[in-house]
Amino acid sequence: MTRFYQKNELAFSLVWIGLYVILFSVADQISAGLGTAKIVTAPLCLAMTAFLAVWIGRNGLAEKYGLGIVKIDYRKYLYFLPLVLIASTNLWRGVGLHMSVVETILYVVSMLCVGFLEEVIFRGFLFKAMCRQNVKRAILVSSITFGIGHIVNLLNGAEVFSTLLQICYASAIGFVFTIIFYHSKSLIPCILTHSAVNSLSAFAVSGTKALAIISAAVLTVVSLAYAMWIEKVNNSDVK
Repeated sequence: MTRFYQKNELAFSLVWIGLYVILFSVADQISAGLGTAKIVTAPLCLAMTAFLAVWIGRNGLAEKYGLGIVKIDYRKYLYFLPLVLIASTNLWRGVGLHMSVVETILYVVSMLCVGFLEEVIFRGFLFKAMCRQNVKRAILVSSITFGIGHIVNLLNGAEVFSTLLQICYASAIGFVFTIIFYHSKSLIPCILTHSAVNSLSAFAVSGTKALAIISAAVLTVVSLAYAMWIEKVNNSDVK
């Protein structure tokens, strides 16, 4: 694995994206077949998270992928307060318990790990592999790829309408996460926010299509506005 990484970082990142999408989709389907949501997915998430964390640490890549300790001027990031708003998105329409206690725990564990995995794979591996040649292109590809990746939810029974909305606002959130990582050199704020969004979805209450559209629009606007603010105050030199 390390030799493959050293030989071609871009191919390495694409392979990880493919493995992630395929394995998690299959794990979710097997879990559903067994009658307990995430019963297979949760252990897979934990195993992949542990594997990548150990591999990154052993190869001295923690700083490169924003997992180390970084000094940040929090004023330039509005103390990350917009991320709190983004993190709370799944609580906007109320709170409910829709699964058994066991399934809820498995779901939350899975989603916490997904926050780490997706940030490392899309913001870490993919973005870093591409930014050497063109930072602006790397930001766009990392963001859009992250958003489009949510189309896999259709395979797990998600509605087309809600999935399309998710692709839109996920691309915007992916964009601001990439901007944060690029300027702050830290992936921690992105991982924490992403994990919160995912795990709190276990308690989300369904609403009307109108409310879904409004929520998606707010998330998109907040994400893009926050990204523009970060670009402005950090005097971006993206080329």
